[in-house]
Amino acid sequence: MSYLIEGNTGPWELVVGLEVHAQVVSHAKLFSGASATYGGEPNTHVSLVDAAFPGMLPVINEVCVAQAVRTGLGLKAHVNLVSTFDRKNYFYADLPAGYQISQFSHPIVGAGTIEIELTDGSRRTIGVTRLHLEQDAGKSLHDQDPSRSYIDLNRAGVALMEIVSEPDMRSPEEAGAYVRKLRTILRYLGTCDGNMEEGSLRADVNVSVRKAGEPFRTRCEIKNVNSIRFVTQAVEVEARRQIAVWESGGVVDQETRLFDPHRGETRSMRSKEDAHDYRYFPDPDLLPLVLDEAWVAALKADLPELPDAKRARFVRDYGIPDYDASVLVAEQATAAFYETVAKGRDARLAANWVIGDLFAALNRTGRTIADSPVTAGNLGEMLDLMLDGTINGRIAKDVFETMVQTGEAAGSIVERQGLRQVVDTGAIDAAIETVLDANADKLAEFRSGKDKLFVFFVGQTMKAMKGKGNPALVNERLRQRLLAD
Repeated sequence: MSYLIEGNTGPWELVVGLEVHAQVVSHAKLFSGASATYGGEPNTHVSLVDAAFPGMLPVINEVCVAQAVRTGLGLKAHVNLVSTFDRKNYFYADLPAGYQISQFSHPIVGAGTIEIELTDGSRRTIGVTRLHLEQDAGKSLHDQDPSRSYIDLNRAGVALMEIVSEPDMRSPEEAGAYVRKLRTILRYLGTCDGNMEEGSLRADVNVSVRKAGEPFRTRCEIKNVNSIRFVTQAVEVEARRQIAVWESGGVVDQETRLFDPHRGETRSMRSKEDAHDYRYFPDPDLLPLVLDEAWVAALKADLPELPDAKRARFVRDYGIPDYDASVLVAEQATAAFYETVAKGRDARLAANWVIGDLFAALNRTGRTIADSPVTAGNLGEMLDLMLDGTINGRIAKDVFETMVQTGEAAGSIVERQGLRQVVDTGAIDAAIETVLDANADKLAEFRSGKDKLFVFFVGQTMKAMKGKGNPALVNERLRQRLLAD
């Protein structure tokens, strides 16, 4: 379904492409042995290479190369066996060398694809143009002193994968879905932790608008957007700004902009540089990177099951709806939790409890699946108690809440609180008689033709039995009792 923004001159189409910078999971930086760990004291994770001391030579980190190749394979992309590193020249205080080592003309990974899922259940395939390796810059700190800025080089030289999409997205939702899916793939692969709050995943959002059938118009780039919600907001805000410019008779300038989520606006930072502005040239200190085909094949053979394949398997093997499968595979830990619960049990019931009650409990308590108060084993045990008739669905809700609060196993809760389901027909019949005696007026109405009151009698009987009655038996015995009259 197309997404159009209505302007004064009619509808406009959005064109969106994303450049996602993903920090590589590695103990050391791309060209030095300094720690790539986040959060150290300023300038404590800095080698002489990172600080650009004269005479220092970069040495490629094989782990970072492997992580880039694994990511390319996970994106169904072409891995280039020969790639080169270039110097991208620009001058910021947090870039001590005056250039960034990147890849321009010959990246390590070429074209690939990402399939995204939208809220209406449809899917779209978004093209990936390339993935290249590059160094991160340091960080300028402007809030430490009223008159000076400070520089922290801990991040300088950390390996980044810049993953560039085709301009294939046509709505804010598609842009958000793309980042979400890419983040999921990277986390499955273990190549980037996807922590947008810490800056290990951030997006440059390229936006333009056009009338139907037109070629692309001028695009603007919104830099360093650090949440999926902000990506979708930035696309919408920038598109509406550009529409207003075009419709007023103006011209959209190609530039780099900043998104301010508090004001809901984008602001100009600088004119957008083209490749020639960076004066790219091959890095003279680094030979071309040549990969062995067998090494790449070994990395491919060792890839984990990725989200799309896992979703298809869940639908096929567990018989759950496609939507449920998509929700369950969004995080690797959630998928593993679900499989533990579902194995050998009613898989649809397991999916309903994980997506429904468990997710709600995690949201309510501010916890994640990794530190869930209810373990997969305990949830599975509770489902077993439901399936063998020890407890019914109503009691299960209470048992689950106690599990959330205490972490206790379901079986011990049932025994300690005396929650076993009542299947004794004598006890059920006695409860039915008590309810009918207490509601003689309702019984008379039922006998006069108000059949819907049957549900009322079921509820009152279950209430009288404190929810412990077997629902099927309660329905059966109550129906027999009423029909006997």
